[in-house]
Amino acid sequence: IAAAMLALTGALAAACFVKVFGIAFLGQARSRPIRRAREVATGMLTGQAILAALCLVFGILPTGTVAMLNVIPTHMFGIGLSEATAHGWLWLTPVSVTTASYSAPLVVLSLVVIGAFCAWFLRRSAVQRVRRSDAWDCGFSPPTSRMQYTATSFAQPIRRVFALLFHIDEGVERDNAGQRRYRLHVGDRAWELFYMPLARAVDNAARRVSRLQAGNVRIYLGWSFATLVILLWIIS
Repeated sequence: IAAAMLALTGALAAACFVKVFGIAFLGQARSRPIRRAREVATGMLTGQAILAALCLVFGILPTGTVAMLNVIPTHMFGIGLSEATAHGWLWLTPVSVTTASYSAPLVVLSLVVIGAFCAWFLRRSAVQRVRRSDAWDCGFSPPTSRMQYTATSFAQPIRRVFALLFHIDEGVERDNAGQRRYRLHVGDRAWELFYMPLARAVDNAARRVSRLQAGNVRIYLGWSFATLVILLWIIS
């Protein structure tokens, strides 16, 4: 069950990133400011490049990162993650030495070799030149931004599958000008069943406690004295 939930979480995370990438970088611009958007300055690109390079270094060479971080728990508690780097810099041991190990550099090397072989094979194969042009649209006008997928339509199948876990309010309504607008509100049932009652209870308790704030200094001193007496009685 845990492995299935982990796989489902990874698949949903991948779908989320595909959705974000598609909405941000694919399709046509929906407004004039977006159509005028340009690339950011070199400084911002450099910062993103540094973060991306660190992600690659930490992912390809995790044992070196773990070894550097292992100094902190070793000095504080005397126990570190010595088994994680027991096989050296090439192998990472997530659980124990006798269970399993993982080599990120070998995985990356395998991907590079496979990619180079595929590129070499495609270059050697007889590939005809393809003339790129607009797709035939059955005589209709060119597609506009209103015809393309949105974030809501992209996530619609996932929303249908997990409809029992959410409270979905979906429909079409008319505004004052007579134009139709699509309405979608997704509420979390767990929030309504578990968190909202707890929040209401805390809010009611806070309102009752706020009645103690009468604005009289003598009452505040009396409550402080009573609290002090109770604490001394409990401690003694």
